[in-house]
Amino acid sequence: MNKKKIFNDPVYGFITIPYPIVFDLIEHTYFQRLRRIKQLGLTHYVYPGALHTRFHHALGALHLMTEAIDVLRSKNVDITNEEAKAVCIAILLHDIGHGPFSHTLEHTLVNVHHEELSVLFMQKLNEAFDGQLDLAIQIFQDKHPKKFLQQLVSGQLDMDRMDYLNRDSFFTGVSEGVIGYDRIIKMLDVRDGELVVEQKGIYSIEKFLIARRLMYWQVYLHKTVLAAEQMLIRVLRRAKDLATQGVPLEVSKSLAFFLYNDFRSEDITKKGDELIEHFAKLDDFDIIAALKSFMNHDDFILSYLSKSLINRRLFKVEMSDAPFSSDYIEKVRQKSLEHISNSNINIDYIVFQGTETNSTYSSLKDEIKILFKNGEIKPVSAISDHGVHHKIISKHYLCYPKNIA
Repeated sequence: MNKKKIFNDPVYGFITIPYPIVFDLIEHTYFQRLRRIKQLGLTHYVYPGALHTRFHHALGALHLMTEAIDVLRSKNVDITNEEAKAVCIAILLHDIGHGPFSHTLEHTLVNVHHEELSVLFMQKLNEAFDGQLDLAIQIFQDKHPKKFLQQLVSGQLDMDRMDYLNRDSFFTGVSEGVIGYDRIIKMLDVRDGELVVEQKGIYSIEKFLIARRLMYWQVYLHKTVLAAEQMLIRVLRRAKDLATQGVPLEVSKSLAFFLYNDFRSEDITKKGDELIEHFAKLDDFDIIAALKSFMNHDDFILSYLSKSLINRRLFKVEMSDAPFSSDYIEKVRQKSLEHISNSNINIDYIVFQGTETNSTYSSLKDEIKILFKNGEIKPVSAISDHGVHHKIISKHYLCYPKNIA
């Protein structure tokens, strides 16, 4: 069977699958599940075109990885065929541990980071593929001596970020997220085993960092998206609360497995196989079906929030640079109780607050390093002519039913 397949991608055009094993991994049920998980959770409630999936993103990141490998090899960076294959597998599978609606429900259904679950999936696939993923797992877990390979998968300038900024900008129509990914990749090199960027690529790096900041506030942390995602989180929390009380819920078998049980990182070693078996069957459709079922549930909170999400009756969100006063929050809580005419409910499900943070750039770990023509290497934050702000910006939010505004 010919496994040299080509995918027609709306962002990059034709993407060629570089190795037969990569095609086999794409065909595996674990990976096909990513077709049913939206890349941007509930962002399509604000940007209707944001319906692309983790499947799209993984293929795009794979494509950029093949380009990066070609560029680095052209500059005499030593990358063996086995290493090239392994780093392609690592980037292909880097998000395979994401659950329904991606980041939205992380730590809600199972209190484990998606990267831990990605490793678990990779290990299961490694068993199925007779150990052919050993090197890919080493790279993914930063246990390979060539650090730059792991930086290409998970770093400040990794192919993951390159693709999601490009792809999310394309599907949302937010042009502020467009980056010069092709020029950045052309400027990559390796010194002392670590990834560097040639000096002439500094402006592309600045554009990349600014685009990332703008995309966070304009798309990923958009206040209406934030409201929708927080409402969904509370639906699942309420369902979990009811499940612990033994209340029957009409949901899929795999969703019930996580609602009626509480799993944490330490459970991976104990129940890893069973956990992955059920998690691999979960996707966005399980959650949507559950919401439609919950709309008719006797529990007021579960029904109210589910109806609001399905019918896009999203809560109002107030954003503030400073925390909201306790008096103001109490006033909103009382008005919300009057609005829903039910004084017996837990109002924390209906009125809630939180804080979101973001920074243009983090200088705490693995900085982007610039290679000057004289051979000197400096972190991008230390270049005085091109100051990169790494101040953390915090915004406080308060959500409540829109009708009481």
